[in-house]
Amino acid sequence: MRSEDIPVLTTGRTILRAPIASDFDDCTALWGDETVTRFIAKRPFTRDECWARLLRKIGHWQVMGFGFWVVRDKASDEFLGIAGFAEHRRAVIPSFEGLPEAGWVFAPSAHGRGLATEVMMRIVTWADENIESDTTVCMFDPEHHASRRVAEKVGFTVRGDATFHDETVLVMERARKAR
Repeated sequence: MRSEDIPVLTTGRTILRAPIASDFDDCTALWGDETVTRFIAKRPFTRDECWARLLRKIGHWQVMGFGFWVVRDKASDEFLGIAGFAEHRRAVIPSFEGLPEAGWVFAPSAHGRGLATEVMMRIVTWADENIESDTTVCMFDPEHHASRRVAEKVGFTVRGDATFHDETVLVMERARKAR
């Protein structure tokens, strides 16, 4: 799937478009910020890790037919973050392999403005219409209360605790809305 074939989505305040190589500097700033990554990896990502993460976001659409979007401010074109669905095939116990995993990461300038909820509402609506799975999941550090609030607002409910890289994570799930 070419980047121009990836759907462009909009919300009241944002535009969601395909990730492209020129997003590297914005993504490096995002994933290199310890405020952003403290609940993801407990440390900022290195430049080469950021490049690999961006390539994974770009390539995911090719393989799975769904993936992550870059989120930009509709009025200013400011980079706000990334959000979407992936099949990471993580070594999570118990496994949820085969289920699309929702994720969202926003720059500190976007925090506390309701943007994550706004964007994820749009993305789960898209998923309900375009992803075949009847269930989607999301996973995060149990202490990441802001992400849990976003997940709950868009319809995810607690599935239970799991283990990932010897750490306890919270897994939530969401049933697809009727088409």
